[in-house]
Amino acid sequence: MTATTEAPPAPIVLTQKRIWLIFSALIAGMFLASLDQTIVGTAMPTIVGDLGGISNMAWTATSYLLATTIVMPIYGKFGDLFGRRWLFLFAIAIFTAASVGAAAATGFWEFVVFRGLQGVGGGGLMILAQAIIADVVPAKDRGKYMAPMGAIFGITSVAGPLLGGFFSDSLSWRYCFWLNVPIGLAALVIAFRYLSIPTHRPKTKPDYLGVILMSSATALLILITDWGGKQYAWGSAVILAMIAALVVVVASFVMVEARAEEPMLPLWLFRNRTFVLTSAIGLVVGLVMFAALGFLPTYLQMATGASAAVSGLLLIPMMIGMMGTLIASMTAITKTGKYRAYPPLGALIMVGAMLWLTTLHASTPMWVIGGMLFAMGAGLGLIMQIIVLVVQNAVSADQIGTATSANNYFREMGGAVGVAIFGSIFTHRLTEGLTSAFKDHWQEAMGAHLQAGSLVPSVVKHLPSGLHDAIVGAYVHALVPGFWYLIPGAILAFVLSLFIPQLTLSDQAGMVARGEAVMADEETPEGEPAEAITPTQR
Repeated sequence: MTATTEAPPAPIVLTQKRIWLIFSALIAGMFLASLDQTIVGTAMPTIVGDLGGISNMAWTATSYLLATTIVMPIYGKFGDLFGRRWLFLFAIAIFTAASVGAAAATGFWEFVVFRGLQGVGGGGLMILAQAIIADVVPAKDRGKYMAPMGAIFGITSVAGPLLGGFFSDSLSWRYCFWLNVPIGLAALVIAFRYLSIPTHRPKTKPDYLGVILMSSATALLILITDWGGKQYAWGSAVILAMIAALVVVVASFVMVEARAEEPMLPLWLFRNRTFVLTSAIGLVVGLVMFAALGFLPTYLQMATGASAAVSGLLLIPMMIGMMGTLIASMTAITKTGKYRAYPPLGALIMVGAMLWLTTLHASTPMWVIGGMLFAMGAGLGLIMQIIVLVVQNAVSADQIGTATSANNYFREMGGAVGVAIFGSIFTHRLTEGLTSAFKDHWQEAMGAHLQAGSLVPSVVKHLPSGLHDAIVGAYVHALVPGFWYLIPGAILAFVLSLFIPQLTLSDQAGMVARGEAVMADEETPEGEPAEAITPTQR
């Protein structure tokens, strides 16, 4: 680098007002990405039917998941190197532009491409929001900000399915994406104006080869789990070749990271006990959570006859449980600085919820199912956001983005593997159960002119009781055994969480630790020059 005589920029003064303005920009971006994930799900059958892509419907979800998971570690690392302001603005802009493309799409594959581009933006919004909060708020105070961020998911999980169903039924599915445009533009304006955090040039060359190899490994793993046992047999040449390629790419990635000056995923992080444990817990909990919850809405639709939009509301008890324990635990952590007790407790509650879910049967009352989901949510609320806070506190200030994105990355990869494994078990057992149900009640099926392809909730709801109960029972028998397979994962999460060390929560925000900002004392006016303020070491 060429030497320069320019003085470094004066550090930013982090007043409480400035922190809340930055927080408002983050909330706007997270709301945009979170709402899109939930609003599109209920409209997807209508979308693929309209665009002629029913046989390839899975790609609408795969493209978004693939893009999101690939970009997570890139946003995290590049945010550490270049600063997060312009990356966050880019994520909002690309997400909003892709929403316009998806809304105007005239073909299925065109739509899939724009969904992938939405994933590029959405992945950045989630990762960068969590990292920026760590930049401006000390770990000891971060709980009171992370709880509202978690509440965004609860709000959108209820509003999204309702809006998606309303648009699909009453207006057009395209409004699911047009809605993102004014929200995205508002978020962009808010972030541009109030996201006043520094940018900088990296002192070393970014690890571009590591980016390529990690992205390739991620793509291969997701496609293997998505295609294996469905599009291709697990023993097929395609899947075996992809597995072999994955092994080669991962081995190459490890060798590159060991030699890189500024590695994409520093291998020394894996010598950090807290990082290893929280990453492992994230992976295991992601596997259990996504697998357990991924197929419950399908069962609920069949059991109640509810539409996809209404079935989303049946998950409200889970969100209430999650929000309750998240807010309570974050408030307690802010007051006491102690966090070790919560992840083990959350894992134990998850084990209990999974055991309770194994008692599901065709006539289980909805209020009981609501209790099961409430318990599952309560367990998750004591784990998901807390392990992000813990890992951010355990790494140096210049690795906050990398550690945050890695934690989220491992959770997403666990989810991809969990859904693939659980999906294979569920599909195989469901096929057997439905075959048996039709065989035992063939006269009723013939009388109702029912075929396997017409098993939609509104039809099943009005079938004769014998056939109805047999079909719902097939879904139960396909679903319940999978919970037994997932319980060891929840137990493993409990065991791992017992070894999380209790570290003192940092009293410095990331930007303060890096010398990019100073904390204003309570009595300091916002306009006070930064040079007149000494960084507090509280």
